[in-house]
Amino acid sequence: MLEQIEGSQAVARAVGLSRPEVICAYPISPQTHIVEALSVAVKSGALEHCEFVNVESEFAALSVAIGASAAGARSYTATASQGLLYMIEAVYNAAGLGLPIVMTLANRAIGAPINIWNDHSDAMAVRDAGWIQLFAETNQDAADLHIYAFRLAEQLSVPVMVNMDGFILTHATERVDLPSQEQVDAFLPPYAPRTYLDPADPVSIGAMVGPEAFTEVRYLASLRQHEALSSIEQIDEEFGEVFGRRPCGFFSSYRMEDAEIVAVAMGSAVGTLKDAVDDMREQGVRVGALGLRTFRPFPADAIRSALSGSRSVLVFERAHSPGFGGQLSADIAATLRSVEPTVHSVVSGLGGRPVTRRSVASAIQASAKGELGLETFLDLDESLLKREVTELGTARRSSATGGAVAQIIESSGPQGAR
Repeated sequence: MLEQIEGSQAVARAVGLSRPEVICAYPISPQTHIVEALSVAVKSGALEHCEFVNVESEFAALSVAIGASAAGARSYTATASQGLLYMIEAVYNAAGLGLPIVMTLANRAIGAPINIWNDHSDAMAVRDAGWIQLFAETNQDAADLHIYAFRLAEQLSVPVMVNMDGFILTHATERVDLPSQEQVDAFLPPYAPRTYLDPADPVSIGAMVGPEAFTEVRYLASLRQHEALSSIEQIDEEFGEVFGRRPCGFFSSYRMEDAEIVAVAMGSAVGTLKDAVDDMREQGVRVGALGLRTFRPFPADAIRSALSGSRSVLVFERAHSPGFGGQLSADIAATLRSVEPTVHSVVSGLGGRPVTRRSVASAIQASAKGELGLETFLDLDESLLKREVTELGTARRSSATGGAVAQIIESSGPQGAR
């Protein structure tokens, strides 16, 4: 049924339709509306046979989800940014134990300085933890991907993280087609855990593993990730049969048929890339866009096939590894080692800075002229940087947020961490 609804509310409805049995979360912007809506649904009885557990921290939230999942309950939680870092030990534990927990990550920048706006720094911080990571371009994607995530997680016994851009999607009101309970039940069977804790048949999970077997454990974790690639294609097809649309796949393609230049991104920025592609096509530039939905496992073969006919690939990053560069660019560059395209890392949208059609088009134009460097920071304030670099070189009392940058922080007023 079509509804005009906030992204967080749509996700809460989709999670509720998936019949979770345990929900636990600690509020942190911008995911709070999701778990608030779910707590109301549980308390009112609208969401039956589900326990909502109030916890004292993000670490506790995922720890409770781990315990619930290990006991055989369909489990869900949500977090963002610093909250994800607080639960990071449990993030690795959930994957290492092979527990099919679903978690929403409402993507938000990581401080310091404190920033509550959107980028993908939080997701990148745990990209190697062993969770499947899916990225939503729209709120329709976000709602669909949560139903999809429960099916994928439970089929493979692997935790799944659904990423949706904080505020840009979580707090935006869009038209979303929410399915019926009957449709979701037809797609998502009751949870049947592979292994669970039963006092009548006691086993241990998460026991100590020494050097003699730890490599094999990690190999099996990697094997499950690779198995997910074929599972994603199969489940995507089944989702389409039930709901009339296919939410995941590995990526969405836009005007790629004859593209010499391809712009790549994850999340809500993909829509801006599509608009910029239309603008550049009118100017005769043969450009297309690719919106990556499956980040982990990384669909290297499919990406190589999609990009191998292009001359230049512009990866619009919403995270950056200081001293190295863009993480997504590195993955794509490694994937394309044996084919022709030059991969350009375009760092954009950090800390919630808008990724605009004009800026995207300027990067595409520079690439078309052969003037784009291998790494470019989009829309830098050169005068601000010049003043800051000068002050850092002359002042004894300086820091990463000293001088000109500190003035901007002070002028913007205090911002709460949560």
